[in-house]
Amino acid sequence: MAKRIEYPRPQFVRESWQNLNGTWQFAFDDGNVGLADRWFDTGRELQGRIEVPFAYQSSLSGIHDPSFHDWVWYKRNFRVDEAWKNKRVWLRFGAVDYRAWVYVNGKYVGTHEGGHTPFGFDITEELTWQEEQIAVRVEDPSTDETIPRGKQFWVEQSAGIWYTRTTGIWQTVWLEPVDPVHLETVRFHPDIDRGDISIELEFAGPAAGAELGIEIAFQGRTAARDRIVILDRYARRSINLFGREIFRTGYHQPGWTWTPEHPNLFEVTFTLRKDGRTLDEVRSYFGMRKVRQENGMVFLNNKPYYQRLILDQGYWPEGLLTAPSDDDLRRDIELAKAMGFNGCRKHQKVEDPRFLYWADKLGFIVWGECASSPSYSNGAAARLTKEWIEIVERDYNHPSILVWVPLNESWGVPNIRGDSRQQHHSLALYSLIHSLDPTRLVISNDGWEMTRTDICAVHNYNHGLPEETEKYAEFKRALATKDGILQSQPSLRALYADGFGHLGEPILLTEFGGIAYKAGAESGWGYTSVSTSEELVREYRRVLEAVYESRVLNGFCYTQLTDVEQEINGLLTYDRKPKCDPEEIRKINLMRHSPVIRE
Repeated sequence: MAKRIEYPRPQFVRESWQNLNGTWQFAFDDGNVGLADRWFDTGRELQGRIEVPFAYQSSLSGIHDPSFHDWVWYKRNFRVDEAWKNKRVWLRFGAVDYRAWVYVNGKYVGTHEGGHTPFGFDITEELTWQEEQIAVRVEDPSTDETIPRGKQFWVEQSAGIWYTRTTGIWQTVWLEPVDPVHLETVRFHPDIDRGDISIELEFAGPAAGAELGIEIAFQGRTAARDRIVILDRYARRSINLFGREIFRTGYHQPGWTWTPEHPNLFEVTFTLRKDGRTLDEVRSYFGMRKVRQENGMVFLNNKPYYQRLILDQGYWPEGLLTAPSDDDLRRDIELAKAMGFNGCRKHQKVEDPRFLYWADKLGFIVWGECASSPSYSNGAAARLTKEWIEIVERDYNHPSILVWVPLNESWGVPNIRGDSRQQHHSLALYSLIHSLDPTRLVISNDGWEMTRTDICAVHNYNHGLPEETEKYAEFKRALATKDGILQSQPSLRALYADGFGHLGEPILLTEFGGIAYKAGAESGWGYTSVSTSEELVREYRRVLEAVYESRVLNGFCYTQLTDVEQEINGLLTYDRKPKCDPEEIRKINLMRHSPVIRE
């Protein structure tokens, strides 16, 4: 089995850490008796075994049981390095779906709700410095339609567009020692117009009087150094990068900025010292890039940029939402880029930070999306809002993320077209995300029935088969415009909710295609079907030609990268084998290089 050993926070790297992935004790608690019977006590052993970080529904977990088990327990024994005795020891989780209660040596240390974002606890006071034990109690309500569940089906067997659930720990668990005074958070704010990088810093503990060294490197050479004396638990520093040095060395600004074609990254080392002692050292990175929309176009670094995206569900046959290895995350991006895509819409999933690291490093746009809840309620609105606050906090520094997508196809807001309450929820998410992150675009409801939005995101699978000429003609008509807006509605749904309309924002076709091709023994469905790889290429070209004929579209997102369970409409099989020559898809994708420039 592939081991997931890479440091799980690639933008906040400390050298000293202990990976707790591997074999854990495990038990189903279908009667929800574990808490009352004190399964968290150190003398109580769980009889089952599971491979963390894989959910029990996956084959890589060693259990492979897709049935409903809403309460599960984990346990693991471990030892802490004696060298950490003068440190604070943190226990961290990448993600646990959906609610988790954590115990160390039989003592409760904390809880977290939300299946897609990280959390951690200072467990120093619970340690014995002998053999230690973690216990984790998890609740994942299988049929609750008010929690953000995305594509995880609330029926036991997968069907249609709904897939197998993920319960419990599904990202890395690790230990990390820190000094009582340490760097807690870092936010990078690039300004390519001024050539500045502004850095926000927050510290834990009595940091006043400590000195922070900042070293920024670019392509192996030092670009800037700074040193500041900390006066409080918060500091902000602005450093100019595109000043005289750029002219003296012959660099030009595009050579310093981040794009998919030139994914330039600046590496940063933060060193915190006090009284001659190093308290903390963190390595990070950032990209200098800017995204905005204006005059019906998306601009990247002040230039119109045509996005050729692929819909990516982020599922694997052996691990479900968890990639078998870091190499698998990287390979998905490499395969997409080989087919001429410059990014993906990561659909109904908050992806592992390691994927975003590879997107930053390899040059791959990401649209960040969150799992939606199927229905609307006050509780559902509160849960989704909480997750979005944590998502933006976790992923703010990734240059690859250009767009946030808080809602998709009115999932969780089924009556948004005319229901003012659900419209306000959409508007609240749009404004909340902009308040947390003013640097990216936000789509209020990808597909249709949008409220306030930075991109008019349209879904349309009605391209038909080659013999359905009228259907294909209507598909092309739907991509044409009249008075600056699309002439027909996709899938019989209004593009905008009642009281809202197009305000000149860029129009992108963000779901279409879905051409099914059964490349092996699997069976399944797609929106249209072909029988050979040659037909797949011809159909892909036919549909993309219609997209490229549109004089209004500023980009597209094709459905989809891989087959997923019963869906066989990927350009790759579920196990990542190309269904046709990737170079042929690349040639089609590159038939058009740039957007139509509108005056």
